[in-house]
Amino acid sequence: MHWLLTSVSALAQTPAAAPGAAAEQPSFLMSMVPFLFILAVMYFLVLRPQSKRQKDHQKFVAELKRGDDVITASGILGRVEGLTEQFVTLEIADGVRVKMLRSQIAASGKVTAEKKG
Repeated sequence: MHWLLTSVSALAQTPAAAPGAAAEQPSFLMSMVPFLFILAVMYFLVLRPQSKRQKDHQKFVAELKRGDDVITASGILGRVEGLTEQFVTLEIADGVRVKMLRSQIAASGKVTAEKKG
């Protein structure tokens, strides 16, 4: 941020061009380079990893099967007891079943148990 302020103040202190001389303007392409650079950085640091995570989650949810231990987005641990196209029925305790959206399954219960140990 400091370098930007010093650059701006240095530009403000430069004497104005002679009235008869035309100031050179950078070409359109050269003026677009910083914007293209910022877009490339945003793509590789934000958008690309996010889309990869989203694809991995969709694959995980599509491969769910009965008996899998899972964790929901709200932190409830359960075992998959039933599956439909949109919904999953989880057994969260003996005889307690909850029906929720398939997209709300966050992770496998086995993966999180392995991370703890």
